[in-house]
Amino acid sequence: MSHPNGPRTGRPSTRAPRGVVSTPHYLASQAGLNILQRGGTAVDAAIAANAVLCVAYPHMAGLGGDGFWLIADEKTNRVHGLNASGHAAQLATLDFYRSKGKNNEIPSRGPLAILTVPGAVDGWRAAHERFGGLPWSELFEAAITYARDGVPVSRSLLDWIVQDVPILTQYPATAAVFLPGGQVPSEGARLVQTNLAQSLQHIADKGARGGFYEGQIAKQISEGVQSLGSPLRASDFADFHAEWVDPITTTYRGYDVHELPPNTQGFTPLQILNLIEGYDVVAWGDGTANYYHHMAEAVKIAFADREEWLTDPRFVEIPVQRLISKEYCNERRKLIDSERALDISQVPAGIAYAHPHERRVPEGDTCYFCAADRNGMVVSLIQSIFHDFGSAVIGGNTGIIMQNRGGFFSLDEHHPNHLRPGKRTFHTLIPGMMTRNGKPYLAFGSMGGEGQPQSQAALATRIIDFGYDIQQAIEAPRWLMGRTWGTKSRNMSLEGRIPDEVVRELKRRGQPVQMVTDWNDNMGHAHAIRVDHEQGFYEGGADPRGDGAALGY
Repeated sequence: MSHPNGPRTGRPSTRAPRGVVSTPHYLASQAGLNILQRGGTAVDAAIAANAVLCVAYPHMAGLGGDGFWLIADEKTNRVHGLNASGHAAQLATLDFYRSKGKNNEIPSRGPLAILTVPGAVDGWRAAHERFGGLPWSELFEAAITYARDGVPVSRSLLDWIVQDVPILTQYPATAAVFLPGGQVPSEGARLVQTNLAQSLQHIADKGARGGFYEGQIAKQISEGVQSLGSPLRASDFADFHAEWVDPITTTYRGYDVHELPPNTQGFTPLQILNLIEGYDVVAWGDGTANYYHHMAEAVKIAFADREEWLTDPRFVEIPVQRLISKEYCNERRKLIDSERALDISQVPAGIAYAHPHERRVPEGDTCYFCAADRNGMVVSLIQSIFHDFGSAVIGGNTGIIMQNRGGFFSLDEHHPNHLRPGKRTFHTLIPGMMTRNGKPYLAFGSMGGEGQPQSQAALATRIIDFGYDIQQAIEAPRWLMGRTWGTKSRNMSLEGRIPDEVVRELKRRGQPVQMVTDWNDNMGHAHAIRVDHEQGFYEGGADPRGDGAALGY
């Protein structure tokens, strides 16, 4: 049932007894659902959906990017974490970039931004080997068909093509695909990606290792980008393997909240929830000035610690357990003034890194999606090529857009996230999972670099504190404390559906309010699946800010 005082939604939650898939593109959701109906596991469904997203949502997902998984297994009462983010190439050194005249920052686009191994495909392999049910090759049938025969250009893809025309036109192979005949396609136009179809077929036939990392795709990509100046080589692909990791956990109102450890910003949403748990959120009421003000203040404090510390923990000892402890967050909560906003640029880190450094703020676009199967397995997965269209460079003749995630490395050797060969960079990607009494309860997440921990906090409070159903929680007006695309300042962006009196009060308290459209893409495309153990249903929701659907059977 919908919460009687909750917002009206444009669509109902999807409730189904045997399985649900929710993604930001309806064809990906359908592909995942088809796999579930054929007897596949939630992991099988997630891989099939991800492969279709690489075709239908190529501005946000792709074989050239990274991925992160949380897999809740009801049979064992465990949550498994999988880090499928690639490391920096062996030739990607500070001296390499200095020799190219890059002393301050790595370029965010182009071949010099291609310096980390794409990890997503090996993540598919690792997850499938442990939790798959159907044969590997069957998981790619839909993606291969859509790449070969074409998919309709979606609203989101069209909007990003329009915005990125100046970038895409710099790279002829990329422009040939997304600007056919030199023109912006119309919504619904058929997008054919023949070379990508061949790459997908090769992965389906030869597997992740033989087909991608140790085979002809790695060779074609590395030769293609090397000719343009990238330090990435085929040997870097062969050296990479996705890594199983233990999630980090806190509690919120009796629920266990699981995130991935660094190099992701997973400790950030845990901090936000710890900070907010000290308040009577229900007394504020959803959508009030008190609600938005305190959520934004908690975000500012958590971001200060994130930007101070986040990098690859194999290279820096990060005090994660202290950062997510209740005691630490109780102390940090004292920074929050209910009547006056903090200046986000002036919030100190609670624990200082050894060397002073400039804090860098991430940007990025992403695909978050989730799946649940008839055996009680729930998957929370996020995959990205970082910026819209990643580096904007296609690797050789593979049809694969290469990520620019390595462009976020610092060239300041005193920065915790400074570039080193074999190192994984600061990652915004965070799939979320909640359990209760060991059983999966909620898979949830969103795209959007700075927005991901904030959208998770919005979903958690609206579901747990206010009792909203999944679709209500997704559709409720959202905020974003930080940068939106094309802005240098870190404002508090508010969707236009938030009432004028709330906006005025937030401005009175000193929040740097910036109004955006009623349903704003920068707020991210959130998706979620909740397990209703009492009724025996899965409940899924999909974000109308994207082009997705939650489908079940």
